[in-house]
Amino acid sequence: MIYFDSAATSFQKPASVAAAMWEALASMSSPGRGGYPAAAHAADTAFQCRSELAELFGLKNPEQVVFTLNATHALNIAIKSLVPPGGRAVISGYEHNAVTRPLEALGAKVSIAAAPLFEPEAVTAAFDRLIVPGTDAVICSHVSNVFGFIQPVEEIAAVCRSRGVPFIIDASQSAGVLPLDMGALGAAFIAMPGHKGLYGPQGTGVLLCREGVPARPLLEGGTGSQSIRQTMPDFLPDRLEAGTLNMPGIAGLLAGVRYVRRGGLDKILAHERHLTQMVVQGLESMPGLRLFADPGLRHQTGVLSLTAEGMDVETIGSALAERGFAVRTGIHCAPCAHRTAGTLNTGTVRVSFSDFNTPEEAARLIRAFYGVLGRAF
Repeated sequence: MIYFDSAATSFQKPASVAAAMWEALASMSSPGRGGYPAAAHAADTAFQCRSELAELFGLKNPEQVVFTLNATHALNIAIKSLVPPGGRAVISGYEHNAVTRPLEALGAKVSIAAAPLFEPEAVTAAFDRLIVPGTDAVICSHVSNVFGFIQPVEEIAAVCRSRGVPFIIDASQSAGVLPLDMGALGAAFIAMPGHKGLYGPQGTGVLLCREGVPARPLLEGGTGSQSIRQTMPDFLPDRLEAGTLNMPGIAGLLAGVRYVRRGGLDKILAHERHLTQMVVQGLESMPGLRLFADPGLRHQTGVLSLTAEGMDVETIGSALAERGFAVRTGIHCAPCAHRTAGTLNTGTVRVSFSDFNTPEEAARLIRAFYGVLGRAF
């Protein structure tokens, strides 16, 4: 199998991730639940992971790094901490269901800052118009999971700061690929998965919390601290981490974060863009094929969507799977993004790259597309 679905999960991981998880199973119990070596080793590993994440994302205090199950879990905490039932939120036109469904459940009044693909100035202008008094929170995906569109979170953050409105960033597609400095942005929360660009295992996620922003627990239970009281601790990370931590997952995430930091965000992004550009150039002259690509990929990461005239996306995806390629087809849990881009009725075929894909694999994908679509190569 040649894997091109890293926007869902980075299936190929550094060898150090699996090794760290095995080591955790053999040597760690639960952090904060005892002073014996297995508990102390777990506590040290969790703190190291928080510290590496804090350094990567511009947080001074590692205790503001909260472990979650995934980015959806993190976004639910962030949204429900800031948006009351019936409250008001402004979101981008490219949000995932992990943002829109919690807002729907809250009965929130939602304004959508819709703008054309790969036009960041238009996105900023749309947010500027909609962030008005009474807005409880602004929420924006840094990168669209469907189109790889890099949204202007720095400019949106500046608007939010000037108007005193808290800002939540969904970094699901940018963490590990694009730089994010929480201190400079002043965001209230930044949510991300561990299992995509950070190359950790599934079942891991992270919520970065700005100091002083009220955080509302989704779960209540044991934390290993302040056990006598019957309400959750009022300090982070304990306030948001009820129950036993996933130490094999956290150990694997630490190994993944270290891999990203050693490799460098710039090099990872350049590699993924190179592969994307290869596929764009290889397919752009094919009749009937529509590629959603920013010229020069200035405002795009290694995520590419496409449609083909006369063939539905599910058929294309199945035909590629028969040839040994893993891609994603359909709506990608993001009807908001498809509605904005005009592809809600068709969906797209999505190809997404990681640091482990090669130019040879990209060349084979180009040839496979020509075969699937019945064109001469």
